[in-house]
Amino acid sequence: MKYTIGCTTRPYGSLTFSEACEHIAAAGYTDVAVFANAGQVPVNADSTDVEIAETRKASAAAGLTPSLLIGSTKLNLGLKAAIDDYKRLIDNAAALGTKWLLDCGTGNEAYYADYFELMRRAALHAAEVGINITMKPHGGISLTIQDLIDAAGKVNHPAFGICYDPGNIIYYTQGELRPETDIATVAPKVTTTIIKDCVVEDGVSDVMVTPGEGLVDFETVLGGLVTGGFDGPLYVECVGGETVDEINSNTKATLKFVSDILG
Repeated sequence: MKYTIGCTTRPYGSLTFSEACEHIAAAGYTDVAVFANAGQVPVNADSTDVEIAETRKASAAAGLTPSLLIGSTKLNLGLKAAIDDYKRLIDNAAALGTKWLLDCGTGNEAYYADYFELMRRAALHAAEVGINITMKPHGGISLTIQDLIDAAGKVNHPAFGICYDPGNIIYYTQGELRPETDIATVAPKVTTTIIKDCVVEDGVSDVMVTPGEGLVDFETVLGGLVTGGFDGPLYVECVGGETVDEINSNTKATLKFVSDILG
């Protein structure tokens, strides 16, 4: 089958969203994942109709589909307010025309119970407007593969799934855990995948490396996901490079790298 391979705006975080879209399209991608540009995600829970329309217009002008949006919870507001805020985020994601809302969980143990309750409520609303929430490993509540599997079980709704990010499994455990381990177990629950590599030197993790040049065995990870039934989109989050030209070269090379593995 043909997989959708998109690129996040993170490699071009210092540029405007419009500029990032132009570079991503030029590298050969069809989809853009909306991350922060110039220090801010262009669509969030408080975005206006005009801001959402501008983001849609910039994506369309570059010929890209804005199919994933990164979001976050605001559990510090209290559960009810946090749920209301996240529902507005879901509505804005729908207005943007995206299908996937990427969530990074929480690192505050005091919020763990509220997080799962929020996601149970949010998943119901997301399903009503055609949005799918996908939770990535990001430390804290989603540190390990088992944490991700447990989260999917606790929310227990088809609109909530796992975003598999192999680089983050290494990053947040400083290489103690491997993304290739238990891939067959997690694969059936994975709805989206982040393409990210990682290196660890002297106990310090770094994900700003071009996929294929770090510790992740992408053939095993992607092969295991496909064997396990994964058919969702994949998004390149990080590449190496200091200049825009270097980043362009690496995003283009990564698209070929992933495409070749997937066949």
